[in-house]
Amino acid sequence: MKKIIFILTTALLIASCGPSKVATEARKTFKGDWMLNTVTYPNSQGTFDVTLFNDASADCFKGSSWSFVSNNNTGTYTTAGANCTAGERYFVWSIDDQNSAMNNFDFLLKPTDSKWNSTTGNQGFRINLVSLTETTMTWEQTVTLEGSPFVIRMNFTKL
Repeated sequence: MKKIIFILTTALLIASCGPSKVATEARKTFKGDWMLNTVTYPNSQGTFDVTLFNDASADCFKGSSWSFVSNNNTGTYTTAGANCTAGERYFVWSIDDQNSAMNNFDFLLKPTDSKWNSTTGNQGFRINLVSLTETTMTWEQTVTLEGSPFVIRMNFTKL
């Protein structure tokens, strides 16, 4: 009897330590190449000069190519635009399993160099994954502007 309880307890612990089913499915869906189509600012009016991921203007990200590798949670993106610094950028990413719910969870992105070493002192960006399907993905990042929340929305399509 003690062996059965031990085996059941061990199996339960092993199962509970793994990523949630939602996070596992999201990792599979992330895999591949995406294009960032639009960057918008819902519930805000006016013109904004926004720098995304401490890298480049939001205008440089429109039309950018993104590639996600799910088996090691790495990726790259290349910005687009005439007045933008060209070149491939590297990042590591993960899904925040602690706060995942049905198709609404945080996604963590950390810029790195080509050898996957942090370029930001191990700091990254927390982004809310608003929606994810086989062909589209929407991210929202909330920052503070003049003491109020300011939402940046990024819409992707899978290539």
